[in-house]
Amino acid sequence: MATPLRFRRSNANWTEGRVRAEIYQSLDQNLGAEMSTPWYKPPDGYDARRFEMDNGDVALFCWNDDGGYWLGNTETPKTLWGTNKVTFEEAPDPVSEWAQRELLAQLYEEDPWLETTPKLAWFFLPVFLSKDGRESTRAFFREHAAGFPDADRDTALSFYEDFLATGALDGHRYVMASKLGTSETVHHARMAAAMSEFTVAKILFEQGYTVTPEIEISTGHSIDFRIDRADAETTLVEVTRPVPPDDRVADSAVAAIRQTAGNKTSGQLQEHGGGVTLFVDCSSFTDDGWAEIARNRPEVGHRPAVVFRARPDGRLDGYTHGSVPIDLPREID
Repeated sequence: MATPLRFRRSNANWTEGRVRAEIYQSLDQNLGAEMSTPWYKPPDGYDARRFEMDNGDVALFCWNDDGGYWLGNTETPKTLWGTNKVTFEEAPDPVSEWAQRELLAQLYEEDPWLETTPKLAWFFLPVFLSKDGRESTRAFFREHAAGFPDADRDTALSFYEDFLATGALDGHRYVMASKLGTSETVHHARMAAAMSEFTVAKILFEQGYTVTPEIEISTGHSIDFRIDRADAETTLVEVTRPVPPDDRVADSAVAAIRQTAGNKTSGQLQEHGGGVTLFVDCSSFTDDGWAEIARNRPEVGHRPAVVFRARPDGRLDGYTHGSVPIDLPREID
């Protein structure tokens, strides 16, 4: 499975003739390709070319006297094998800004509905235009309302657009965007679970916390978040998202969340030995399923725990078990 989009940084000496001979001809022989000038003006001091393949792949290459930057969701020409990979944030700002402008224009041309959520489109660009995941990741938002059942797509996307527009996760873009994966098919349960981390980050950010993802701990595991606030104790947070009973062996909503939380608490959290607050996101459940959970308020095998359900229109409901060391919205009892 290919990874999210990254530049390849070449330190070689490039000319237009070498670009044509070693990059364009390689792509054209293997895939069928056209080489053209880019849609937007390249960074000052750089030459640039755009490559469009017969199979829909796209790639960019810009170069100056110090070397070149390659970026594309296609095969890498042999001449660039072994070059170092760098993210949008690690590349020089002018190069990164130009490339992202090119790719966002490509994305909007292919899926114009994403233009209404420009921060979401920008944030997930590394997977929206990845080699293997460009169809599945867009389909998850377009056809599955980002994992919210019985929800309007525009409302669901606006829920995440409003949060991402705060910039709270900009410094962790690749880590968080990569959680959607870059597989060729939609893995709904896994992708919805990834969006639960964004939902929990949104809840915590709105309570004034700084959220840092993927915290490595002594057991060799990673915990989803560390949260910090000047007037509060630093706390670790793990997130899990149960699959509703219609999609699993469990025969009730209560059994579903107990099974999912049990898998988490019997392994990763048990080995850590405490100090982690577990958020159980029931946003995949319908109104009836959540009503059963809210009525019974089942234990989830770990304390402290927050069991909640979010709706894309901003509604939030939930309850806690144990002494939760986090300030929570008033809707969570």
